[in-house]
Amino acid sequence: KNVYFDSAATTQMRPEVIAKMAQVMQDCYGNASSSHSFGRSAKSLIENARKTVAKQLNVSASEIVFTSGGTEADNLALRSVVRDLSVKHIVTSRIEHHAVLYTINQLEIEYGITVSYVDLDEKGHINYEHLESLLQNENKTLVSLMHVNNEIGNILDIKRVGDLCKANNALFHSDTVQSVGHYKLDLQDINIDFMAVSAHKFHGPKGVGFSFIRKNSGLKPLIFGGEQERGHRAGTESVHNIVGLEEALKLSYNNLESEREYVTDLKHYFIERLSKEFPEVTFNGSSADFENSSYTVLNVCLPIAPEKGMILLFQLDLKGIACSKGSACQSGSSKGSHVLTQILNEEDLQKPSIRFSFSKYNSKEEIDYVITVLKEFI
Repeated sequence: KNVYFDSAATTQMRPEVIAKMAQVMQDCYGNASSSHSFGRSAKSLIENARKTVAKQLNVSASEIVFTSGGTEADNLALRSVVRDLSVKHIVTSRIEHHAVLYTINQLEIEYGITVSYVDLDEKGHINYEHLESLLQNENKTLVSLMHVNNEIGNILDIKRVGDLCKANNALFHSDTVQSVGHYKLDLQDINIDFMAVSAHKFHGPKGVGFSFIRKNSGLKPLIFGGEQERGHRAGTESVHNIVGLEEALKLSYNNLESEREYVTDLKHYFIERLSKEFPEVTFNGSSADFENSSYTVLNVCLPIAPEKGMILLFQLDLKGIACSKGSACQSGSSKGSHVLTQILNEEDLQKPSIRFSFSKYNSKEEIDYVITVLKEFI
C-alpha cells in the first residue's frame, strides 16, 4: 500500500489544477511584461488570479503580491518592516516556523532589533495577557505569530491578536500557510497587516504563493529588477503557477464545508482507533482538541521505547506510509522538533512523536492500515 498522511508538508494537486496549468503552459506562453497580444494574454490571467485571491480574502487586488511561496512572503514582510518602517521590536513565539524564526534571528544580527518571545502554556497556546504586556513598548513593534501551527495544529485567535496590536499601535504579521484554503479569513474583519501563503498547502503547485500587504504600508521590494507585481517583487511571473494557485484556492473554498466535514471525520476516527488500540497514547499540543486545533493535523506521542522509536518512521516508510516527525523543512536535522521541545517534558521527548496530516484524498481504510502496521511494531 501507499498511504500519504503528510499533507502539512505538501498536498496532492487536484486534477483540475493540473489540467488548468497544462492548458496555460501550452496556450499562453507569452511574457506578461510584453506589450504584444501574447504578453497581454498572460498579464490578463495574472490579474484575474489576483482578483480571485483578493475576493476570497475580502481585500483589494492591489494588496496581493505573488511570490515563490510562504518563505519568501515571510521574509518580504519581516525584513521590509525593519528596513523600511523603522520597526525596532518584534514579538513572536518560539514555536513559529523557521522561515520566521531564522529571519528574525538574522534581523537581530543585522539591525540590532529587540526580540521578545511570548509565553506559551503546556499545550503550546500563547498567553494573551503576556502578549499585551509585551506591546507596552516605546519602540515601534511588529507581532509575528502564525495562525495554524504546522506541527501541532494549534489555532491562534488572530482576531484577538489583531485587536491587541491595533489598540497598541503595533503591526501584525501572520504566517497563514497552514490555514488559507482550510479556513475562511475576512481581512476586513481581522486587523492584520502582512500575511504569507503557499499554494502547495491547499492542493496547488509548489513554488508559488503570495503576500498580503495592507495598502499604504510603505514597504519597498525585497527583490529588485523589473516592475512586475506593481514594483513589489521583480522577476518574470510564473503564469501557469499563479493560475494553478488561483484554481486551487477557488476549488478549496468552493468545497470547503464538505471537505472539512469529511477530513474532520477522518481525524475523529483516527483518534478513536489510536486511543482504543494504544491506551497510553497522548496527543501533543491541542491536536486532539477540535475547537483549538486544525482538522488537518494530528501530532501523536506513541508509547514506544526510545530505541524502537528511532526507527519508527523508517519502518512506516517501508510499509508505504508517509508521515513525519515535524516540519518537512527540518527533516535533515538531528535536533528534533523545536516546537515539541517547548511543550513536552523530558520523558515525553524521548518517546517518538509523529505528525499525521490529512486531506480529502485520505480514507478510513488507510487509517485502519496504519493502525495495523503500528500494532505490528509496538
